[in-house]
Formats: sequence, C-alpha cells, structure tokens
Amino acid sequence: MGRLFGTDGVRGVANADLTAELALGLSVAAAHVLAEAGTFEGHRPTAVVGRDPRASGEFLEAAVVAGLASAGVDVLRVGVLPTPAVAHLTGVLGADLGVMLSASHNAMPDNGIKFFARGGHKLADELEDKIEAVYEEHRTGAPWERPTGSGVGRVRDYDEGFDTYVAHLIAVLPNRLDGLKVVLDEAHGAAARVSPEAFARAGAEVVTIGAEPDGLNINDGCGSTHLGLLKAAVVEYGADLGIAHDGDADRCLAVDAAGNEVDGDQILAVLALAMREAGALRGDTVVATVMSNLGFKLAMEREGLNFVQTAVGDRYVLESMKEHGFALGGEQSGHVIVLDHATTGDGTLTGLMLAARVAATGKSLADLAGVMERLPQILINVPDVDKSRVKTSGDLAAAVTAAEQELGSTGRVLLRPSGTEPLVRVMVEAADIEQARAVAQRLADVVKSALG
Repeated sequence: MGRLFGTDGVRGVANADLTAELALGLSVAAAHVLAEAGTFEGHRPTAVVGRDPRASGEFLEAAVVAGLASAGVDVLRVGVLPTPAVAHLTGVLGADLGVMLSASHNAMPDNGIKFFARGGHKLADELEDKIEAVYEEHRTGAPWERPTGSGVGRVRDYDEGFDTYVAHLIAVLPNRLDGLKVVLDEAHGAAARVSPEAFARAGAEVVTIGAEPDGLNINDGCGSTHLGLLKAAVVEYGADLGIAHDGDADRCLAVDAAGNEVDGDQILAVLALAMREAGALRGDTVVATVMSNLGFKLAMEREGLNFVQTAVGDRYVLESMKEHGFALGGEQSGHVIVLDHATTGDGTLTGLMLAARVAATGKSLADLAGVMERLPQILINVPDVDKSRVKTSGDLAAAVTAAEQELGSTGRVLLRPSGTEPLVRVMVEAADIEQARAVAQRLADVVKSALG
C-alpha cells in the first residue's frame, strides 16, 4: 500500500490491503503514540469507535476495539454513525481518541480507518507518521508493553450517540424547515437513520431513497457520486430540493426543484452569503481548494468576499481555517466545514443549513445557487498509472505547458494524484466546454502513456 496514511486516513480493499491484523496493529500503535505524547496523562484513556454499514466494518471494528482495549484504552462503541458524528462525540464526551471505519465514497469492497484527536479534530500529519512508524517497528517483532489485570480497557456500547448528535444538529440550525419538502439520498450509508431524523425534527417533509443499508449496497448507484436517482426523485415528488450524502456522510451535494445539480462550490457560495448576513463569516472569508471552479472565485470577488485557496483535501481546508480563524470552508465535492459547529466536513449539517437558507429567504435553491456561474470544467480520472511520477515526468510537464498556453487566461489545468485511490485526476477549465473536453482528453492520454 506504500505509505499507509493518505489524505483521509488509511484506505484499501478490506481483508486484502486493510486486514484485521493491520487494523488491530494501527489501533495499538495509536494508543501508544498518544500515551507517549502525554494525551492520556493523569486519567484513564477513552476512545469513541464508529463505522459505516459496510460488511467489512463489522470485523474491522472488532479488531480496532480489541487493539485499543488491549492497550489499556476504554472504548465507547457508537455503532453505525456518520464520520462527523464520531468526531462530534469524541469532542463532547471528552474522549482522547476517535476512530471511524469507513471508505467514504469508495465502493463497498474498500474500507478505511480514520483517527480523531481529542476534541474531534483530525490527527496532525506528524502524529500519523509516528503511528505508522511505531506500527512498522512492532509488526517486525518488537514486543508491545501490555497492561494486565484492571489495566486493560473496558468496552461498552454507547447507544446515546445517535440522539446526542441529532440534537446537536437541530440546536445549531438558524431556523426551522417547516413547509419544505426534501428528498434525501443516504447512499445506503452511515446517515441512513440520522439524516432523515434530523430533517424531520427540523420540520421538513422528508422523502428518503438509498436509506436501506444491508452492508453490501453502500454507494451502489446512489448517493453523492451518483445523482441520477435523486434528480429523478426530486422531480417525481415535486420536492423543493434534494440532498445527497456519501457513505460516511461527511459530504453533501444538492439538487434543485428542476433536478439540476448544485455542487459544493455553489453550496459554499450560498452559505457564505447567509453567514455574512448573520455576522458569522469571520473575516468575510471562505476557504476552498484549487479544485474550486473559477466561477466560485469570481462570485466571491463580486460579492466582496475574500477567497483563500488550499491544496486538495478537506484536512488542508481545515488547517487553513484553524490557523487564521475562518468559519467556513470546503470543497467542490461537497465537503463543507462550518467550524463553529463541526470539526470536520458534515454532510447532514450542510444539507440542513442549505435547506434552512431556502426556508428563510423564500427563494428557490436554483435562485440562491445562481449567485455563481460555473465555468465549464472537465474532470477525467486516469486509473492504473504510477501517480507518484506526476511531478517528475518530462512528457507530462510539456503537455501541461502546451495546454496552459492554449487556454491562456480564460482557463486552467490541474493534475493531481488521488490521495485515496490509484489514479491521477486531470481537471481542465475553459470558457468553452468543447475546448475543455478536448484539452482534458489529450492530457489524460498523455498521463496514461507517460505514467502507465
């Protein structure tokens, strides 16, 4: 698997790359690293462990719980809940560590492990590096120090986590959703119970699709990576809007009443104006990534708002927000972070806040999203290539230079190795969709030939 930790934890094919032994070993390593860092000093350590509905999450959860308890950490097992719920509970329960088992939007055979530090924040890169190094050291033979007797960790189910999280979501909403009809696509994932309950408690009339997880159907033709079913359902039921989550519900995309997609950039733009109106947009600034559509940047400038760009990955958006004290950030893919109310991207919270803006203004989602015009943007994923050579290939560099010269000031090119999958993403923006498509395809062909 190369370096174990990617941009969003450790991911791989469950029981092939991500085995029970790896899950157990990483959990023990995490406990030891945090203990050495002084996180557990003066008290008995506690961890919150949750998962999405994947079948493999059942045995991986057992391995993680066993590893933590064997290292002397008490475990609160919260069951199937969204990633942001695990982060929230880690914070409000004063736990020293949170662990989420999910591969987010990936297909069912994959799974992943994501660690949260005290307060519900993602672990710093240096801590992940240390955990990986300690894991490798002990995997090759160095014995662990193991507590015995009353020193071993205790495990119990924490069933209150569901209501605690839903109550938090309702409490931070600026207004109710009475009068709105909303279709929710839960991707047969971790929010299948949470999201419909939260929207209903907030006053919306709720229609659900993709809300019957069986352990095998997560993200299968539904959710934020497959919007076709949601678009059709919104039109069929005459809903005001639709909300789509991914498998672990840390992202949100939307659909307007006519069945048109509203992406993460547009959602950010709508929430930015709402938060500025409420006096909650600190520094009048929004943080987003280099993948954001150029139309988003132009809209923010026109509205008198500042736009800070980061590398791709919600962890880098979050780092910039925390460093500078900003309140709102996110990605085109639908990871939206409202830092006053969440420590990570929260798809259910984002959907609720978007619906709340529709309810408060009386405007349609299409009207609100019209604050920005999306410039044509083509994204091609090129699989089965050596993504580590993106920055060193001379042929690729020459092709990118030629493409940038052709596009001039009306477009841009971005090549990025995926942080979670073995592929390279080719993104091209241009004023004309056909030009963007042609340039992107040429670059994708060069990526395949140069790195394949």
